[in-house]
Parts: sequence; structure tokens; C-alpha cells
Amino acid sequence: MSVDIDELAKRLETQVLEDAKGVFSEMVLEYAYNPRNMGELCYADGVGKITGTCGDTIQIQIRVENERISESRFITDGCGTSIACGSMLTEIVTDKTIEDALAITSEDLLRSLGGLPEENVHCSVLAVDVLREAIRDYRSTLS
Repeated sequence: MSVDIDELAKRLETQVLEDAKGVFSEMVLEYAYNPRNMGELCYADGVGKITGTCGDTIQIQIRVENERISESRFITDGCGTSIACGSMLTEIVTDKTIEDALAITSEDLLRSLGGLPEENVHCSVLAVDVLREAIRDYRSTLS
């Protein structure tokens, strides 16, 4: 009996997505499967990179113009929730002042994503910490 590998892969992908819908919000799935602002910025003004306790690494780069974040990008080697958190956060901070960006909390990020299961909340904390590190890096170049 021969099994068509492409058909098997498609069935597995469908099953994984159906299982994920029972655990994650539509927003989390949208941002995990269709990330925004993923990749690196050329000539970033600030870069933050942290590896969390779970082993996921997130890097966020920001470009700043007139004390506003004009562009931000992220990369991660992490899971879907790390991707969703990095993606949503880069959208949230774009066009925010540095002070407004610093005021963003992991709870704000969780609300924007429609929540995460308790075991994945650390991804939102990690993303916000990385953003703050990128802002610290930016500010260190000003002195």
C-alpha cells in the first residue's frame, strides 16, 4: 500500500490547525501562521535579543525617527506563540513614541492577541522584555 506523502502531510497540517483552534485564539493563529514584520532591519537604531527560559530567542530591531518608532522587525527561533507575540508587538509599537512603547506590558500584548494559554504567557513577557532591550540599545547610542 503506497501512501501519497503530500496527501499525508496535508492531512497532518489540517489536524494540527484544528487542534490549535481549540487552544489558541484566531488572532494568535493568524499572527503565528502569517507573521508581520518578520526579518531584519538594515541600519537599525536599536536591537534587543534575549533567550527566554524556555529556550526561545527573540530579536527585535527598531528604527527611530523624532523619538517615534518608525519601523520594527523581529526574528525568532521559537514556537508559534513566540512568532505571534513578536509579530503583534512590532505592529503595536510602530508609530509609537519611545515612552509609549516602554509603557506596553505583556498584559497589553496578551489582550491584543486574545490571550494565551497559561503555559505560553512567558512568550509575551519575553517579547516585551526584548522590546525594552532594543529601546535601551537605542538610547545608549544617544549619549
